[in-house]
Amino acid sequence: MKLASLKGGRDGRLVVVSRDMTRCHPVPAIAATLQAALDDWQTCEPQLRQTYDALNRGALGPCDPFDPALCSSPLPRAYQWADGSAYLNHVELVRKARGAELPESFQSDPLMYQGGSDGFIGPRDPVRANESWGIDFEAEVTVVVGDLPMGASPQQCVDAIRLVMLVNDVSLRNLIPAELAKGFGFFQSKPASAFSPVAVTPDELGDAWRDAKVHLPLMVQLNGAAFGRPNAGMDMTFDFGRLTAHAAKTRALAAGTIIGAGTVSNKQGDLWGSSIANGGVGYCCLAELRMYETIEQGKPVTPFMKNGDVVRIEMFDEAGNSIFGAVENKIEALAD
Repeated sequence: MKLASLKGGRDGRLVVVSRDMTRCHPVPAIAATLQAALDDWQTCEPQLRQTYDALNRGALGPCDPFDPALCSSPLPRAYQWADGSAYLNHVELVRKARGAELPESFQSDPLMYQGGSDGFIGPRDPVRANESWGIDFEAEVTVVVGDLPMGASPQQCVDAIRLVMLVNDVSLRNLIPAELAKGFGFFQSKPASAFSPVAVTPDELGDAWRDAKVHLPLMVQLNGAAFGRPNAGMDMTFDFGRLTAHAAKTRALAAGTIIGAGTVSNKQGDLWGSSIANGGVGYCCLAELRMYETIEQGKPVTPFMKNGDVVRIEMFDEAGNSIFGAVENKIEALAD
């Protein structure tokens, strides 16, 4: 099942989207918003699925065309957005670039931070920031869970996964060092994120959804050129069950909580062959490319994003069909 939120009001207007993402159907009689559906998932899910099946059969009559540009993020705001870093290759590269080793505890204890969730930008909305802040994208896979008690087990957490989404987790790299030096975590360096136009139920992924991971390449383009295509199911040390259980260790999680797995990153062996141009799978953020450049050349060469740059993040099934639609964000200068 595919769900989206059209812009309108603070929490959008819930629509069911056809499998081919050409048509959509509003469902105010079932749930006005996606959050409302998640709050009463046991009642709403069967009705939404019935609508989805009818939409795909063409049994609903004339429907509105689906336009991702009219979408907010599926959850325009969320009760909680917690982002992990499950791809230790990414973490290891960050540390290696500055001459530090990966602590052994990172293999068993997930990294996670709590992001701002009071407002996300739409999948086709601009990212507005100052170039001097070091604007970067981070292409990730996320899940949305139902209500979970404090101390929920990894299996309980897997059973509570309602939806899967992609995200551009925007980072302002030049602000991060000073914030982390304070010992109190990210804040100004992590502005609003942009999620995919469509959120899908795990069954929509077919065999690609197994072991609480999405086993498909995550495709990233920068200014129209291929930048990354690592497989989201590979080199993921902690699956979504483990990540969600980590978040729930000391608190209950409310329905609509979003859990991210962090920047997708695959081990590539030869550093010089890591880019797509050299036969590698590339990267899901500029920082990782800059890490490779630092290791190989002694300093980063590739700049962070500039005004007018465009990043596109998308995932396709084995038949070449877009699953979530594309996150496509252009950098715009802050207004004077």
